Amino acid sequence: MDEYYMHEALKEAKKSYKADDVPVGAIIVMNNKIIAKAHNKKEKNKNAIEHAEILAISKACKKLNTWHLEKCTIYVTLEPCLMCAGALIQSRIGKLVYATNNEKFGYVESIDNILNDKKNNHHPIIVKNICREESQILLKKFFKDKRN
Repeated sequence: MDEYYMHEALKEAKKSYKADDVPVGAIIVMNNKIIAKAHNKKEKNKNAIEHAEILAISKACKKLNTWHLEKCTIYVTLEPCLMCAGALIQSRIGKLVYATNNEKFGYVESIDNILNDKKNNHHPIIVKNICREESQILLKKFFKDKRN
């Protein structure tokens, strides 16, 4: 089931790619139903915080009329950054599934493990490397195109 939902997140990432933004997509699932979809809009809206995860969390909170997302799973095509990892903790996301590590800005595993810090009172389940290769190909193609 994780692969199915990650493919949905990859569809969102492709929307970012087409809009000339870093191709990252996120979806939020509750009770086997997609309740929110989003992709990066940082470049489009000239706003540093419009990451896919932040936008998806915002949509899910609005739909559910709560900021408590313990029963939800977020699927994201790239390891969340510090800001997004913080938003995952604040929203109490129950499970995080991501496709590939973000070696520069990732904050789940690559830099620090904020989501499993014993000082935090919330520890989501973390699953990684779902559709890893597909996400990496899309990201590499985007940055290769940017260099040319």
